[in-house]
Formats: sequence, structure tokens, C-alpha cells
Amino acid sequence: MTSPQTLSDDDRRVLARWAAACAERVVGLFEASAPEDDRVRDAVARASAYGRGESTTHAEIRLRMVAVKAASAATTPAGAAAARSAAQASAVAHMGAHALGAAGYAVKAVALANPGQPDVVDEEIAWQLAELTDASRAALGRLPRVGTIDSGPLGPGLLSRGQVADVIGRIQDAVGSA
Repeated sequence: MTSPQTLSDDDRRVLARWAAACAERVVGLFEASAPEDDRVRDAVARASAYGRGESTTHAEIRLRMVAVKAASAATTPAGAAAARSAAQASAVAHMGAHALGAAGYAVKAVALANPGQPDVVDEEIAWQLAELTDASRAALGRLPRVGTIDSGPLGPGLLSRGQVADVIGRIQDAVGSA
């Protein structure tokens, strides 16, 4: 049985473009903390390529953990969150729900890089929402609410608690998720 978090290939490609755009905004935070490491930028580029139809689901699933491993090379919490955003974006080929993880971790990276500036969270979420197309809004609207299911990216785990879960919830509220 396919998870409702997977979505169709067309939906995953639409969401990969949005997730890559979210992660792209924070790649510099990772690069500042690990300047010789190109794994995060590569993950974002691959997510974009998948979104444009220039890569296959199979190829991206094989490489989706590369940016996860890069997070340990970050020397700052913001850099690690940026790497996790890219990792989530590169995993959209596997499950569409990872797009929300890319957005959530991008916001977390921005917040960590700008302590004492709470407006940056609202500004980043507003930017992310403005970047959604009708197709990406519709795809996000087909996903289950974060924390309401038993497994997968939106089930119990890293995306369903803390600031990342709050961001995902705000995005889901804005797009009218189930």
C-alpha cells in the first residue's frame, strides 16, 4: 500500500522545485560553516533537476542520504539545519512530504542564524508561501497533517516536533491541508 505522503510523480516533481528553492536560500549558511563541502549544494541542484524532469526517482532515492551525512560537517547549528533542509529537498523524489521538511528546516536555519530576530521566521515563511504555485499548493493540500499519522516523514519523528513542526503546521494551515 502506498503512503499518502508519497504523492504522484508529477506532484513530487512540482514539490521538488519548491523544496529546492526553499533549501537554496540557506545553502550559504552551510557553506559558511563547511566551505570545502559541496554535498549540500549538490543535493539542492539534484532536487531542482528532478523537479525539471532531468533525473529519475530511482537515481534520486539512491542519493537522498548524501546531504543528511553532510549535516555532521557543519560547524554551526544554522549550517546543520541548512544541510537538513537540502536533505529533505533531495528526498522529495522518494516522498512528497519531504518538501515540508525542506521548508521547515530552511526556516529553522534562518532563525538559528539570526538569534533575537523573531521576524525572520515570519518573513521566511511568507517567502515560502509566495513561491508556491497553484500546482504545488494543491499537492501540499493532499498531504496528511504533520503529527497525525503513524509513520513516514509527517509521522512521529523530527518533522513532528519543535520549530520545524510549527513551521510545517503554519504552511499546512495556509494551503488548507487535510
